[in-house]
Amino acid sequence: MHEKNVKYLTTGEFAKLCKVNKQTLFYYDQIGLLSPLFKNEKGYRFYSINQIDLFYVIDLLKTLGMSLHDIQQYTQNKSPESFLTLMYQQKDEIIKMRQEIEMKEKLIDTKIALVEESLQIDFDQITLQHLPEAMLYLSRNIENMSDDEFVEVVSEFIGEINEAKLDTGYPIGGITKREQVLKGEYSNYSFLYIEQPQPKEGYPYFQAVKGDFLIGYHIGEDQTIHHTYERLFAELERLDLTLGNYVFEEYIYDTVVKNDNEQYVTKIMMQVVRND
Repeated sequence: MHEKNVKYLTTGEFAKLCKVNKQTLFYYDQIGLLSPLFKNEKGYRFYSINQIDLFYVIDLLKTLGMSLHDIQQYTQNKSPESFLTLMYQQKDEIIKMRQEIEMKEKLIDTKIALVEESLQIDFDQITLQHLPEAMLYLSRNIENMSDDEFVEVVSEFIGEINEAKLDTGYPIGGITKREQVLKGEYSNYSFLYIEQPQPKEGYPYFQAVKGDFLIGYHIGEDQTIHHTYERLFAELERLDLTLGNYVFEEYIYDTVVKNDNEQYVTKIMMQVVRND
């Protein structure tokens, strides 16, 4: 029997305090997750103010992705020990979520910086720049691969990046060796790469050689990229430079920011040596 001087809450009042609709409370009662403290002879449901804390815990666990079935398992076997175990587990989940959010924030910051930087570039200009050392995560060797094999390697490489959380927001690029470039095989890449400003331990990296690079930009489809390479070679000769060991290509504008592939922009970075 319930004391008359104790204030109990109707379903509507309890739902208002919990900021949910009554149907949610009916459902929780139905599945044995959170039931009213008692029902009177007319079938009206009444809750105690003390049950609000349980509702908040249930709501918290739902927010963290815990299923109602798993929450129900806890509510049917409550104890201080099981509560502590549950809370420690959820704390670990929050730490993981925070780390993932921080990683995504860094990724977004990088993409913002790259696009903002691109808006200041004159894509018609070819410039000679000294680039600093950079660490790159590489795919396996892809020289002379068929189209089907190339697609397989791209899929494999993206899978590695996602699984190891190596997506830094930088574009995936291609490295072409000097001999391929001199033969006009501009798309016969040796490796795919993604820049790693803060390399993780335990992964193989390629340390890009710092030095002088002749940098130009190709606007349009890959099929016409030879025209931009011809311009770069002409500038190479004019400046009395020799092609170095590698050429790096990466998209500045692709399908993410442009709908028309005629407006795609590829950055070409030719490693060069000065003829002294």
